[in-house]
This record gives sequence, structure tokens and C-alpha cells, in this order.
Amino acid sequence: MKKFLGLTAVATLSCAFAAEAMATEWNVSVWGKRRAFTEHVEKLAELVAEKTDGAFTMNISYGGLSKNRENLDGISIGAFEMAQFCAGYHRDKNRVITVLELPFLGVSNLEEEVAVSTAVYNHPAATEEMAQWNAKLLMTSPMPQYNLVGTGAPRDELAEFEGMRVRATGGIGEAFKAVGAVPTSVTSSEAYQAMESGVVDTVAFAQHAHLSFGTINRAEWWTANLNPGTVNCPVVVNIDAYESLSDAEREALESSVPEALDYYLSNYGELLKKWDDVLAEKGVEKVELSEEVIAEFRSEAADPIREAWIKDMEAQGLPGQELYDLVVSTLASHRGTN
Repeated sequence: MKKFLGLTAVATLSCAFAAEAMATEWNVSVWGKRRAFTEHVEKLAELVAEKTDGAFTMNISYGGLSKNRENLDGISIGAFEMAQFCAGYHRDKNRVITVLELPFLGVSNLEEEVAVSTAVYNHPAATEEMAQWNAKLLMTSPMPQYNLVGTGAPRDELAEFEGMRVRATGGIGEAFKAVGAVPTSVTSSEAYQAMESGVVDTVAFAQHAHLSFGTINRAEWWTANLNPGTVNCPVVVNIDAYESLSDAEREALESSVPEALDYYLSNYGELLKKWDDVLAEKGVEKVELSEEVIAEFRSEAADPIREAWIKDMEAQGLPGQELYDLVVSTLASHRGTN
């Protein structure tokens, strides 16, 4: 009897060790604090854990694993299994997806942003470029068009952008540069300090970031309709980690992406509904630029920057024109089916 009980105990312990060994745990590197920008990552982790009965879990770290500008490097060496980054942080490492940061693309809502991002992420050129960093594009972090908060007199004429010091990255920074502003690419976490110290006069962010990083608390005005573009911030996974997943785990991950994005869109939509109340509560003036000013901005920034981007990509052996055309055709297709 003792022998039987001993064998049973050993078998039970072995099963426990086997179950523990079979469990998959991923570390996920994001930054800042939990906010609308990271809700799809949080939801993805929740869904994957549910679908695998806790056998596949994700530990989400807000800055504890890496600096935001180093997340792609961390993925490349396998320092963690999943990460979020923004294309404008290192444009030379993710040239293909910078097509999504070109100014005045005409994307008008978050659903369209998801559609165009997904189309570009699925293009072979994007897949191949990310593979150089051992990274697989998993999903986007759709953001609305950026707008400015600033101090002093509102800038509602294009001439007033001359010499304006603005925190803006990627194509948005290039757009402001084209009309005489002076862009700086301090990280989102540094934007409030840059504004407080006078390093910048204005900050270009989506609404959630103005809230999360406190720039709205320094603001005297907000451009409600400038809409020069947005940044593209994908969530990527380490290819080795992805390929080591079981079929069931991979299915749980892949099938959770649309659900996580739907949750993100719903959550962000609620934030946008409250934005005017936030402005009123904080005493921030809502500035509407005239259509003439916006058209002038678009004329000076959009066409030249787009053509220069296409030429630069083609010179590097990348299908710049094809990628831009893909964005345009995806927008047309998406609008035609909705």
C-alpha cells in the first residue's frame, strides 16, 4: 500500500512538473502607463489566457523591460516575446510602414486606420523587413489624426507656424518642417517636460496621449481640425517565440487579434466622445482652422513629402509607389464596403 501511495505521489508530482513545463509565458514590453493606446495589448493577454485555460499568459511591462525606442532591438535579440513601438522612433529600421505616417493620407477614422495598417503589414516587403529584426507584425495600435496643444496665442494661420517648436515625429514632423516649424522628436514620456521647460511651444499627439502624458494640463489651446496625419505603432512578436507556440496557442493568439482591436476601437471611441468635456474642464480653447489654411498646409506638405518618400524608398529597392498605392486602394475599398 505504501509503495502504491508513493508511486501515486511521484506520478502526481511528475504531472505537475510537466504541466508547468508546458505552460507558455511571454513578456511584453510597452511604456508609459496603461491607457487607451495599450488596451488592445491588455485585451489580447486576457483573451489568450482565457482561450488556453491559463496555459499561455502574457506579462505586460510598462517600461520595466526596455525603453520605448529600444523595443524593436529587444525583440530582435529575444529579450522579450512581444513589444509595441512607433515607426517614427527609428525610421531606418522600419522603412516600409512609414508609408502610414505620410501626412494628409486622408484616413478619417480608426476603422480606416486599422484597414490600411493591416494591408501594409501583410505586404511582403513589410514582412521581409521586419524579419530582419526577428519580428512579426501582429497588429496595429490605431490612433486618430494628431492635433496640437500649445501655449500663448493660438496658431491658426500657416504663417504662424514659422519657427514654431513642435514635438512631432515621422511624417507629421516633416509636414510641420515643410511650413517652417522646428520639429523635435522627444519621446512621448518626455513631451510634458519639454513643454514645461519651453523646449517646445506645441505638442502633436492623439487625444489619449495628451491626457496620459499630461500635455493637456499645460495647454491653452487645441487645434480641433488640423489633422496632419498620425503615427503608426505596431505590436510585434519575436519570430522564434511565435514559431515555438503550439498550434492551439498560435490559434488562440491569432484569433484574439480582431477581438482585441474591436475592444480597442470601442474603448477609444468612448474617450473621443468625452474629449470636448475634457477641454472645457481644463479651460483649453478649441481652435478651428479655416479650410483655406488646411488646404494650404496640405499643398505645401503632402505632395512634396509623399513624392520624396516614394523616390527615397525606390532608391533603396523598396516598392514605394506600390505601398502608397496600396494605402489609397485600401481606403477606397474599405469605404466602398462600409
